[in-house]
Amino acid sequence: MKPLARYASLNGYVELCRSLDVDPVPLMRAVGLDPIGLGVQDRWIPAASIARLLDRTAAASGYADFGARLAERRQFSNLGPLSLVVREEPDVRSALRVLTRYEHTYNEALRTRMSESNGLVTLRVDLDVGEAVETRQSIELAVGVLHRLLRGFLGGGWKPLAVCFPHSAPSDAATHRRLFGPALNFDHEFAGVVIESGDLNAPNKMSDPLLRPYTQQLLDSWEPSDDVTIVSRVRELIELLLPTGRCSVEQVARSLGVDRRTVHRRLAESGESFSTVLDATRVELAERMVANPRLSLTEIADMLSFSAPSNFSRWFSGRFGCSPSRWRAQRVGDTG
Repeated sequence: MKPLARYASLNGYVELCRSLDVDPVPLMRAVGLDPIGLGVQDRWIPAASIARLLDRTAAASGYADFGARLAERRQFSNLGPLSLVVREEPDVRSALRVLTRYEHTYNEALRTRMSESNGLVTLRVDLDVGEAVETRQSIELAVGVLHRLLRGFLGGGWKPLAVCFPHSAPSDAATHRRLFGPALNFDHEFAGVVIESGDLNAPNKMSDPLLRPYTQQLLDSWEPSDDVTIVSRVRELIELLLPTGRCSVEQVARSLGVDRRTVHRRLAESGESFSTVLDATRVELAERMVANPRLSLTEIADMLSFSAPSNFSRWFSGRFGCSPSRWRAQRVGDTG
């Protein structure tokens, strides 16, 4: 199945686009992403779509360093729940081990490998989005985020021994020099960061030993489960595809890189079917959307991929026992 990444991977994207006089909405829609989804950072989307978006935005804006600029806006908290665990590790070495071990919890396409030899540590970043698409901007974003995390642990005055990229240098590398310092290596054999071994032993001043048992429980809960993974992936893709009007088992299968029979079989092994997951996802979204008075019922029907508002109303009544307008009125009365 094709790897997914969280919408949190695009944190700061809209703000950066606007600062460069670029409209992000048509760019996102052109690659099948919903701009509204940026408000739900834990929602999963195809990693290839993110790569396409960043590459197209770099071209549209005229800034070949768009990925590096986006990394500059990242915060430690953008790792989501993983940031809570990494923050409580006692030193940089253990923090990096946790980061590399559990990076799949926020980006399934990303692989960071750490090797140590002769007093040097190489942090190599690989990206496999499951399709033959340009990943220059995504790689620069990933390396830039790793560099910022290291600076967060080691202090603003810290500098790496080298920052490496497999692609050629941009015509203007000023942004890269500002972010990474002078030790830049383009046209290199790998993407990543090289640091001194001693940096790994630096204590983590943010760590609280009393919290580590709780973060360990969180780590244990992230051990992968095939049943949960297939259902959650299909659910996330349904939520992504519904507003586009292209939500079908065939489209979901294509996004996962498998055929429709495989989707049906894997869901059946989990006690589900595509229709049950679709209906459950619609129920959850409908409850949330109808409760929002800023959305008209016509808009909701369209976002949930119903052919007409009347069809949505009949479906809603069958699931909730009353019409969406009455349900909304009751909800307003209950909270008034």
